[in-house]
Amino acid sequence: MTERQYVETDLPVRLDQLPWSRWHWRVVIALGVTWLLDGLEVTLVGAVATVLRELDTLHLTEAEIGASVSAYLAGAVLGALFFGRLTDKLGRKTLFFVTLAVYLTASFLTAFTTGFASFAVLRFFTGAGIGGEYSAINAAIDELIPARVRGRADLAINGTYWLGAALGALGTIVLLDPNVLPRWLGWRVCFGLGATLGLVILFTRRHLPESPRWLLMHGRMEEAERVVDGIEARIRSEGHVLEPPDRVATVDTRADTSWGRILRVLFVQHRRRAILGLVLMVAQAFAYNGVFFTYPLVLGRFFEIPADDIGLYLLPFALGNLLGPFVLGPLFDRIGRRAMIAATYSLTGVLLAVTGFAFAEGAVGSAELTAMWCLVFFFASAAASSAYLTVSELFPVELRGMAIAVFYAAGTGAGGVLAPALFGVLVGTGSRHEVLRGYLLGAGLMIFAGIVGAFLALPAERRSLEEIAAMPDALRDRR
Repeated sequence: MTERQYVETDLPVRLDQLPWSRWHWRVVIALGVTWLLDGLEVTLVGAVATVLRELDTLHLTEAEIGASVSAYLAGAVLGALFFGRLTDKLGRKTLFFVTLAVYLTASFLTAFTTGFASFAVLRFFTGAGIGGEYSAINAAIDELIPARVRGRADLAINGTYWLGAALGALGTIVLLDPNVLPRWLGWRVCFGLGATLGLVILFTRRHLPESPRWLLMHGRMEEAERVVDGIEARIRSEGHVLEPPDRVATVDTRADTSWGRILRVLFVQHRRRAILGLVLMVAQAFAYNGVFFTYPLVLGRFFEIPADDIGLYLLPFALGNLLGPFVLGPLFDRIGRRAMIAATYSLTGVLLAVTGFAFAEGAVGSAELTAMWCLVFFFASAAASSAYLTVSELFPVELRGMAIAVFYAAGTGAGGVLAPALFGVLVGTGSRHEVLRGYLLGAGLMIFAGIVGAFLALPAERRSLEEIAAMPDALRDRR
């Protein structure tokens, strides 16, 4: 066991007191674009799903399409665990480039696949890159963003997933149009888009610093001081006046990142937080991955929407999801985590069930169903984003990367990997009422998660990461 060594330092306080600046925007854009990439990837695969069934493409069955989505998610699970461990040991900045390189290579090679096996394998490695990105990026963002706006910033950043989804939908409207490109080529060009965007991101990350909090946790005090001094100098150069720190934080400079410590924190010291994080992640992963990943299949099977028109339906779906975190995000800092987590999860569950029944009874057409999903996922998007916020801010800083990875992996593995395969089979039956079973299961999980959030969520709003880590799990809401 690593011997602990605590010191008092004002560096975390100085980071939390910084005024919002152009420097913060650069950090958000360079790192938060990971979610945009994921949204782009998911939408591309969803939109080209019907095209990949055709003889002049890969000629996949609906079950194989669902399995390839599950392969992507399985890769994301294992990638999060593998790279999450490394991001705590080697640093956030190092993993920025490693995980992005994995994503870029696999995404580019996907455009050259010739059958289900190669397609599924490369989807697996694309997912591994994205999963690894989550751990390093979310840890770094939380450690650099001021505490008073962490909730709204995290939700907005996570919500950019849907900006990527919208871009993917727009791209497929053009690239899957046989009047623009032949079908055998259009879907391949779609996958090249993600690799091209990722290549641009490599250059935006070159000048980002290592997380000062990570440096502190590994005893690199002088380097952490230099990084914070440099950040403050840049922000002063923008014309901001910085307030002197009004307190200090106690930091362990000999971080214990062993598996023994990880297990003790998750299953003994912060068991209530672990239950909360697991329930939130599983519920949102099942609902999202089940409904959204297979919605193009639903449109094709039950409404006979042509493949080149699928993007027209995914675009408003994505925009509704994008609005949720931006509109509701500030309330997570003002009203508080507990109330907003409970409200967004519960409302999502109720609306999901209502929409499922309307679809099963044939009471709505494709346009009306899409509008209903827009409303459902306006709340669901904020709920899902709050799950990532929760697991990234509730655990000790030195274990943050691994904590994010564990809950992302558990949630995605239990909810995300199963859901697309299950919904793919349900859609394949051709029965609306069979699909309804999946929708109701997702609704039940979301409502249950809302109830758990009402009891177990902590009042983490506007508090420093160090203060949250030391907060008793049973603390009730007080300000």
